[in-house]
Amino acid sequence: MTYRTVKQLADVAAPEELFTGQWQNRPSVLDDYKPYLDDRWNEGRTNVWKLWEEIVPLGYKGSYQRVRAYLHGKRTSPQPVSARPPSPRTVAGWILRRPEFLTETEQLQLKAVRAHCPELDALTRHVRSFATMLTERQGERLPDWLDAVRQDDLPSLHTLAAGIDRDLDAVIASLTLPWSSGVVEGHVNRIKMLKRQMFGRAGIALLRKRVLLS
Repeated sequence: MTYRTVKQLADVAAPEELFTGQWQNRPSVLDDYKPYLDDRWNEGRTNVWKLWEEIVPLGYKGSYQRVRAYLHGKRTSPQPVSARPPSPRTVAGWILRRPEFLTETEQLQLKAVRAHCPELDALTRHVRSFATMLTERQGERLPDWLDAVRQDDLPSLHTLAAGIDRDLDAVIASLTLPWSSGVVEGHVNRIKMLKRQMFGRAGIALLRKRVLLS
């Protein structure tokens, strides 16, 4: 190499300063397909081989290595740091809890989720409305709640609404009357526990005695 070339290499502050000259502005067979590659890359398609296979039917005649070299710069360039989205379990917890029990940060995060997803916004409204009926014994509002649910594109809630319709009077009564079957269910669970404790070691006579004595 000549003295001038060595001096040029020694004086540069960054490798990019070396990328100058007649070859840098030369047209490339990939130029017409770069907008397509950029769009696909921004969509999250980062498999270079698959992208090369996509542009070949579009008329690209160049090599795979040229595509790989172009996309390598995208892969190694710094990417903007974005906040990690909340998990489905976390969002479900925010929706199911009383609004006043959420921290200010959780309320802001749930507000952002609802703003970006109309389905979750509608789901939150329906869940909280049903919770109000359940805790305040407002069973008379159930038919209006079912009509509101059917107006939104929420298949899972439509299934729930269909199940409620099959026993509507009983559900309204359970959301209105003060009585509960919780005590009966507690006794049933206690008997099941006694039965499982003796599984394979005793018969109905001992089970009957234990139930009566307890």
